[in-house]
Amino acid sequence: MSNDENPRNEGPAGELPAEVPAPAPETGADQPKESSGRQRLLAGLWPPRVSRAQLIVALLLFVLGLGLAIQVRSNSDNSALRGARQEDLVRILDELDNRTQRLEDEKQSLDDQRTELENSSDQAEEARKQTLEKERQLGILAGTVAAEGPGITLTINDPSGAVEPDMLLDAIQELRAAGAEAIEINGVRVVANTYFSGDGGDLRVDNRRIRSPYEFKVIGKPQDLEPALNIPGGVVQTLEKEQATAEVARAEEIVVDALRPAKLPDYARSSSR
Repeated sequence: MSNDENPRNEGPAGELPAEVPAPAPETGADQPKESSGRQRLLAGLWPPRVSRAQLIVALLLFVLGLGLAIQVRSNSDNSALRGARQEDLVRILDELDNRTQRLEDEKQSLDDQRTELENSSDQAEEARKQTLEKERQLGILAGTVAAEGPGITLTINDPSGAVEPDMLLDAIQELRAAGAEAIEINGVRVVANTYFSGDGGDLRVDNRRIRSPYEFKVIGKPQDLEPALNIPGGVVQTLEKEQATAEVARAEEIVVDALRPAKLPDYARSSSR
């Protein structure tokens, strides 16, 4: 075999053959198939095909999630006492126990009155005595008679005029819940229909203007009244946040002598039934 022959088709001087260029990608033939594949994919995804069972499951999951969110928020709102100190929690529990005891004492007193009426030899005289006692008690509650007894004084100084009517109303509600029997504010007797109005620095009680310092005279058990105002998040702390000061002092003798005129009802009459 001669040297000129090149069975491997090599070029001169042993060079390798030139690379064959890759074929150009075909156009036009595969493009419609690719486009039609995308269209089929989009057609399969939209519009979504949801069965009735899937809708029911989705609705149940939504309701469950909403319920969990409301529960979590409720727990967060009711956790104001989680950061309270142990002595504050003990004080709150003591106050609740005292309220329960007062209700039990009132129930026992009513039971005793009923027993006296049933067992008295002169039921008419006993009924008259109890009627006079009840009249005296109702007169104190209605503000038509003066009252005296142990209690506290609450003095609120508001130099910046930040105390609003609702804050004084909160104080009244706390005192009533703690067993206050007679309350007077700056010479105004507080009764069941007492209302507060006005703005900070210009407050009114039953449309009578009062100015700082606001002095509460309260008759009741001092051991119950004072802690009720000093509980965490209570009246005293709320007033301090508004740059006002509140001082609570116990007293063995409080006189509440501001009176309300006795007003006869226009339509209601006593009934013997």
